[in-house]
Amino acid sequence: MVRKRLIFFILACVIALAGCGTSVGEDSSGSLRSAPYPGKGSPEESSTTAASSQAQEPELDMDEYLYGHVMDAYDWHITTINGHHVSIPLPVIVISKTGGGAHIFSSKRLEEGEYQGFSIARSGKFENKIVEKGPDGAEIRPWDFSITKNVLGLIINSALLLFIVLGTARWYRKHDAREEAPAGGTGIMEMMVTMVEDDIIKDCVGEDYRKYSPYLLTAFFFIFINNLMGIVPFFPGGANITGNIAVTLVLALFTFFTVNIFGNKHYWKEILWPDVPTWLKVPLPLMPAIEIIGMFTKPFSLMVRLFANILAGHFMILGVIAVIFLTAKMGAAVNGGLTVVAVVLGVFMDCLELLVAFIQAYVFTMLSAVFIGLSRPKTETD
Repeated sequence: MVRKRLIFFILACVIALAGCGTSVGEDSSGSLRSAPYPGKGSPEESSTTAASSQAQEPELDMDEYLYGHVMDAYDWHITTINGHHVSIPLPVIVISKTGGGAHIFSSKRLEEGEYQGFSIARSGKFENKIVEKGPDGAEIRPWDFSITKNVLGLIINSALLLFIVLGTARWYRKHDAREEAPAGGTGIMEMMVTMVEDDIIKDCVGEDYRKYSPYLLTAFFFIFINNLMGIVPFFPGGANITGNIAVTLVLALFTFFTVNIFGNKHYWKEILWPDVPTWLKVPLPLMPAIEIIGMFTKPFSLMVRLFANILAGHFMILGVIAVIFLTAKMGAAVNGGLTVVAVVLGVFMDCLELLVAFIQAYVFTMLSAVFIGLSRPKTETD
């Protein structure tokens, strides 16, 4: 069954990547648009038409192409059909800072420009964000609580994870696991929960590992499901959630507060008065300062590691697909050959990203467990 699903996923990736070969440019909304096809006629007319087509053909803006796919948006772009962008408009929820009160409307209202005093900035420090005009005419940001693409993706993925976990719990309520082994999705969940708890949490945290198992298991499956859904190239997948530094920041803060709130007295002694020569602690508190800095570098490393690895994975896959469009002017033979290479390499990298999705969830959970374990040291007298 797993093999069949993997084959189906590979075929879906091939179809999706091959379908991109019909377009060669990208506009501001992140959609690909088809290049004009040279007309038929005399050689002079054909060459003139081809020359004008090449002159009018938009160049692929790599910055716009890459960042347009991984950044957040106020709508969810699905596809482009004959130059028409098919998107899901999302609710905009803003509170004006100029006294206009709260506003709730569809993001589709902003496609043609300003609506109720709000618009999307096309340049400047608020580029691609909703802004309003201040009393002096300058653009300012309202309080923005909109349901953006990443927020909707986060809700969908969390609901999916909740469905999987509750389904697993329902099976255990109805069956005796000592007499009947779970199968299918329930069996996979049991295997992964056992693996995370026995190989990571129990070994890294120590004797009272059960106290922290709920958080660490939640962190693992939350990161894993969002990593997987970020690889899926069609709705409701494709949202770059764990490649958003705001999300990884919140996850790292959860670990930071867990470590420092539940750390015992020996943990704080090692930070504020470590067992080193006295001259390293007074009159200049060199080692305590290093330990305090280490308190913040640990969650910082968690945040950046997850963010950078997931974002780099998206960039690599998008870069491989971009070869199809960058070689469009090099002739059918070159473009066709490199398109095949790009599709094959893209499918391979998609499969590799499946492994990366698991590894990054594993590493984040393992390091969080290690940091929690280090916050609960025991002395020989304990």
